Amino acid sequence: MKLIAEQLADVVAAAVQAAQAAGQLPTLALPEIPIERPKRKDQGDWATALPLQIVRPVNEARLAQDAGKLTPLQIAQVIAQQVQQMAHPALSSVSALPPGFVNFHLAHDWLTGQVDDIRGQGEAWATLTEGQNRRIQVEFVSANPTGPLHFGGARNAVFGDTLARVMTGAGYDVQREFYINDAGNQIRKFGASLLARYAQALGIARPLPEDGYQGAYLAEWGAQLAAAHGRQFLDMPEERAITELTDLALQMALDGLRTDMARLDVHFDRWFSERSLFRDGAYQTVLALLEAKGLLYHKDDALWFAASQFPGNEKDEVIIRRNGEPTYLASDIAYHYDKFVRRGFERVIDVWAIDHQGHVPRMAAVMAALGLDPARLTIPLYALVKLKRGGEEVKLSKRAGDIVTLTEVVDEVGADAVRFLLLTRAAESEMEFDLKLAAEQSSENPVYYVQYAHARICSILRRAHEAQVVLDETADVTLLHHASEMALLRKMLELPEIIALAAKHLAPHHLTYYAQDLANAFHIFYRDCRVMSSDPADAEIGQARLKLVDACRLMLARTLHLMGMSAPEQM
Repeated sequence: MKLIAEQLADVVAAAVQAAQAAGQLPTLALPEIPIERPKRKDQGDWATALPLQIVRPVNEARLAQDAGKLTPLQIAQVIAQQVQQMAHPALSSVSALPPGFVNFHLAHDWLTGQVDDIRGQGEAWATLTEGQNRRIQVEFVSANPTGPLHFGGARNAVFGDTLARVMTGAGYDVQREFYINDAGNQIRKFGASLLARYAQALGIARPLPEDGYQGAYLAEWGAQLAAAHGRQFLDMPEERAITELTDLALQMALDGLRTDMARLDVHFDRWFSERSLFRDGAYQTVLALLEAKGLLYHKDDALWFAASQFPGNEKDEVIIRRNGEPTYLASDIAYHYDKFVRRGFERVIDVWAIDHQGHVPRMAAVMAALGLDPARLTIPLYALVKLKRGGEEVKLSKRAGDIVTLTEVVDEVGADAVRFLLLTRAAESEMEFDLKLAAEQSSENPVYYVQYAHARICSILRRAHEAQVVLDETADVTLLHHASEMALLRKMLELPEIIALAAKHLAPHHLTYYAQDLANAFHIFYRDCRVMSSDPADAEIGQARLKLVDACRLMLARTLHLMGMSAPEQM
């Protein structure tokens, strides 16, 4: 669908062209036409400040023609007059206001007609075409597969998945990807730690390696492996045992991660193995490519990437250590070569924790070094989450074994509460997640407040069905005039704008604010306007209101589903 703001921008452009053809305005190239909401509701539904933007070039052209200057207000009056003559069906009136605005009032019949449009299209009504089906990838979570996902990783999962849903809603062809860090020294430490726990489960005293993994879950996994395989891994060379145990444990970890993600209704199109970059030649290909460009050099027995040749990077970076082991940057170079060059994504969005922000300029250098436009890679950063119960913080520490897992939190408060509350702040803002609030069933809990609005609408529709009130599809929605009816309708019609805003700025938190506003508008409508009435005189307006609340149900459900949440029919 095309946003009403975009439609109005087209109308203004056509009005300017008509004014130019009539000699009222000189011919000139127009900037992007801004269409915004006025600060005061009595000034209209939309407005443009285009006259203020073009007054200088307009008057420069008029002076060159020996014509007098125009004020921004006079330009606005010319445009408003032309728009009025065009008689756009969505507009009831157009006015020019000082110092130079053109303000638009939407027509009542057009507004109420959107109720039938929404009900005709269902949740698909708020699907945009802005993305034009362009292929993009959202890579998120990508946690080290060395144990259960702690709650701190939930924000990445919720942000990334909701962003993917929003981009799909904006018309993009989106692939979700989980990057498995299954190569390198950290994975070997994981395998060595598991070998120690496995041996301990068989009654053999074996200390954990220095800086190994301390989590209690490893003792459980070691016991499971000991029960399944006996002494098998103790009767082989240590390195082989570590390798084979690591492969088994990786599969256990990935199975657990898939289960954890499914609990949040997060599903990936691909789980991409870091190891595959070394097996299929991507790593070797990028080294040869960078070598050919003169961007690699040896120093201190290591191989360096000349990142300082690119803006924003003050120093070069090691990509192969002295011991011959590739760094994370080496893998990232090969991985993004695979994304852009091999798989052909037009755009990639990598969701990273904010403590990786220093790595972002390096990735811009990597893109440029590979001959790719750095603007095609976007890396939104998310801040840490403090888990609290009331006013007391619940600490997280994966390596020390003191871990609160995502599964534990979902078990306690539910997946919907986890998703909604983790979306209530912009990703880069630090936030607190209060377990006590998340579990409350009151208007203080925004999750409950929004879902209750949907459930209340479903209750209204059920009562109508039980009372044998059949919704008349020919009911006249132009009967809707009450201020609360129109406020609810206008709020419903904002959803496409919210999707466009969230997609443009990669900011899905706007959905939570919109959801609460829409729920609030419905609750006010429910307070002010009776839907079900036994008075025959109310039959026609009752039918129109049934249509209105049904449309609101669809927009609430669409909003909840964009956030990966359920839309309950009863609460």
